[in-house]
Amino acid sequence: MTMLPAAPGVGFKPDHFAAIRKDAAGIGFFEVHAENYMGAGGLPHAQLSALRADHPLSIHGVGLSIGGSAGLDAAHLTRLRQLCDRYEPDSFSEHLAWSSHGAEYLNDLLPLPYTEETLALICDHVDQVQAALGRRMLLENPATYLQFANSSIPETEFLTRIARRTGCGLLLDVNNVFVSCTNHRSDPRAWLAALPLDLVGEIHLGGHDAEDLPSGPLLIDSHGAAVADPVWTLYAEVVDRAGPLPTLVEWDNDLPDWPVLAAEAARAGAILAQERRHHARAS
Repeated sequence: MTMLPAAPGVGFKPDHFAAIRKDAAGIGFFEVHAENYMGAGGLPHAQLSALRADHPLSIHGVGLSIGGSAGLDAAHLTRLRQLCDRYEPDSFSEHLAWSSHGAEYLNDLLPLPYTEETLALICDHVDQVQAALGRRMLLENPATYLQFANSSIPETEFLTRIARRTGCGLLLDVNNVFVSCTNHRSDPRAWLAALPLDLVGEIHLGGHDAEDLPSGPLLIDSHGAAVADPVWTLYAEVVDRAGPLPTLVEWDNDLPDWPVLAAEAARAGAILAQERRHHARAS
């Protein structure tokens, strides 16, 4: 499903390039957003080429708009294929979301109604992406802040049916599960129990912001803070069920110094190592 090692990874930011070149001990892989590397050259590609020479790479798309009602942008898909051909990443992933309407790009990952019609549309788009790239992709569960009245399929079933129908894998964002379930006043453990973890090829962890509203807490998937303790707990429970999986720590806003991000990755690495020891004793 993915060639990434079952180890902690981090999202690469150019601010950290010099520090990474000095010390990336314990980091199993790096991830970049595809749309940041669709130019032909320059410093971004020079840095990424140097990084790719020494480390496994995951490319994470944010602009395909797989859930968009219109067809996929052929030019964008061509640029993505060229990028994947150039760097031969160990994994490619995108979001279960839409982000464009006509020629307008909305710079956000927007939610979808979970219906049979939407399911067919997304499966068609996933098939197109996998055929164009010549590789299996992972599809990420979104962080959501509302639910559609016309949704007729539970989110976990929706994701599972996409994966079964298209052959894609799933990228399980544990923070997104916690954010969405808190916002919708549902149980994240029940959500995770309903998802077949054998379909999961990679895990994402990230920070969120919280607001207190009269109706209760509202969580925002900000990627601008450390991973919250309840998310770490859920992550450990997932790894206990599924075994060690490639795990990315996302931190895209209010970027900390490299040692802070590396420490978050080390915390994930400690949980993965503990699970390996547990499995070794059990066998």
